[in-house]
Amino acid sequence: MYQYHCLNPIANVGLDLFGEDYKKTDDIKEAQAVLVRSAAMHEMELPEGLYAIARAGAGVNNIPLEKCAEKGIVVFNTPGANANGVKELVFAGMFLAARDVIGGINWVLENKENENVGKDAEKAKKSFAGSEIYGKKLGVIGLGAIGVKVANAATNLGMEVYGYDPFISVQAAWSLSRSVKHINSIEQIYRECDYITIHVPLMDNTKKMLNKEAFAQMKEGVIILNFARALLVDEEAVLEAIQEGKVKKYVSDFPTSTTAGKEGCIVIPHLGASTEESEDNCAVMAVEEVRDFLENGNICNSVNFPNCDMGVCSSAGRVALLHKNAKGLIGKYTAVLGNNNINISDMTNKSRGDYAYSLLDIDSPITDTAIEQLKGIEGVLKIRIIK
Repeated sequence: MYQYHCLNPIANVGLDLFGEDYKKTDDIKEAQAVLVRSAAMHEMELPEGLYAIARAGAGVNNIPLEKCAEKGIVVFNTPGANANGVKELVFAGMFLAARDVIGGINWVLENKENENVGKDAEKAKKSFAGSEIYGKKLGVIGLGAIGVKVANAATNLGMEVYGYDPFISVQAAWSLSRSVKHINSIEQIYRECDYITIHVPLMDNTKKMLNKEAFAQMKEGVIILNFARALLVDEEAVLEAIQEGKVKKYVSDFPTSTTAGKEGCIVIPHLGASTEESEDNCAVMAVEEVRDFLENGNICNSVNFPNCDMGVCSSAGRVALLHKNAKGLIGKYTAVLGNNNINISDMTNKSRGDYAYSLLDIDSPITDTAIEQLKGIEGVLKIRIIK
């Protein structure tokens, strides 16, 4: 029997995938798995019996990844599950920036008691005139699950699309429309594009990547869209660029005191993944990842350990070892099992940075003695007996 704990509400369409071998618990200390959305976990005490944390979403800034890795806790996310919801809001933001729909709506609200509102609107509407996106150039920085969807949809709307991602995956490359111009220089996007949308993860080298220097290279009247992470854009610099006329509009899905209510800023209250479909998709993917890991030892979409898949175990037993990525550990594992007359029928080892993961299928059940000897090997973080 496995127990799981939810730090945030998780859609029932996902939780229903937990079978009769799973039980929901209100006490995280009893849980082998935790499902989370936005709850902050950095100051939380993580129990020794916790094996997995699944983030129902893509970003994992609220989870202490290094701390989890050191404790042998695998952290999953759900890349692509909310991609369509975010994509659609990107275009909503683009349309709001191109056409002064918000200004027009506010004018109607202000004149709601006016009996001649319809007639007066014909005179007032010229103040809210905008431009069409057809034929305009869109630069997409980051061609992951969301970036690819945005780029492809933009081509169908008649935009000329430039895509930039020096680390594009094979899957993303195959999914990208041939109409998208995949370029190798981000400066080309800065120079040529009327709209720029950013879809990269927040890391040390991407923090405030759209800054004063970047804005200086852009076209006059460019529109910036940020539906990825607030800190990817230097907000003080973008306000300055708006005042100078370099940036026409800054559309962000991340409310901050810097941009909220400021001229030229359209700030949305983090609604990118706030659709029923996105929440359902994230919940389903998170639960499927947790189940495959707990039941089979397989890792898919982890952000702190390598992906690893050996399917369903058909041998007598399976041992999962989360360990440091150090030389000689595999030999020590096989020596322990050999000394205990346990034959390895199949195995795999994957590494990711400082950490690694090994799955060993064995021809006979592992003994308590062998388990203790494996635990005693320096560099071993956690051992699980899958079967």
